[in-house]
Amino acid sequence: MNFEPVLRSNILVAARNMHDSDVGFASFRNSYCNKNYWNLTSEGGFELKRDVTAADAIRDIFSNGKKYGFECATAVMIIEYKAVLETLGDDKFNPLFPKLYLHSWQFDNNLGLTREDAPSSYSKPGDVLYFKNPEVDPDERIWQGENVIKMGDDRYFGHGIGMDDSEGIIAALNKHRAQGATESAYLEDQFIYPNFYSLSKYAPSDIRLVPMKVTPGSVSASIGVRRYIMR
Repeated sequence: MNFEPVLRSNILVAARNMHDSDVGFASFRNSYCNKNYWNLTSEGGFELKRDVTAADAIRDIFSNGKKYGFECATAVMIIEYKAVLETLGDDKFNPLFPKLYLHSWQFDNNLGLTREDAPSSYSKPGDVLYFKNPEVDPDERIWQGENVIKMGDDRYFGHGIGMDDSEGIIAALNKHRAQGATESAYLEDQFIYPNFYSLSKYAPSDIRLVPMKVTPGSVSASIGVRRYIMR
C-alpha cells in the first residue's frame, strides 16, 4: 500500500467530517475553542494545553464542534492534522506535534506543507487550493478568499461556504465584493500538499515509502518549529 493515497484519502474523510460537524465559522478576532484542550491566544490562535495530547485535542474539534469557531485557513490546517493523525496513529502523532498551534497558515515543521505554483488542473483530490476575491468589500475582509480542500473533479470543501463546485464558490465570494467591483473571484493556479515522503517514515510498516516531489517554485518560511505558507 502506498502512503500518499492513504493520507490523501484521510484528508478527504477529515474534510467531510468537518463539513458534517457543528464547528462554527468565525474571524480570527472572534475565534473560540474548547478551553479544556486549548488556550485561546490574543491573535485568535489555539495553543495546545500542556496536560493534554495533540491527538485528543484535534479529535475534540470534530466531536465537540459547537465549542469551536475559526476561519477557512485554520480549518484547512486542522483537516491536515486530523488526516495525519488517522494515518499515523496516536503513538506517532503525539511525539511529532507536542506543541501544536493552530492559527491561519502556521504549521509545524513536521507537517512540511509545500506550495506548488502550477495550473490548478494539475492538483489532486486532497490538495489545498485557494479562491481569491480581489475586490472584496473592505468591511468583509473575512471573505477575501476561500481556502479549500479538493474533494474530486471540480468539487471542493471550504469552511464557511461548504461543499460546492468552483462556480458555486466563486458566486459565494462575489456576494462579498466591494460596491462597484468589476473583477470576479477566481481559483488561483497553485496548490498545497503535505510532505508525503517525510511523514511516511513514521507510518505503519505496511505503508511503504514514496519519493517526495521537489518543486523549485515552492515557497515557505520557518520560525522555530513553526512554518508559514507565504501567499
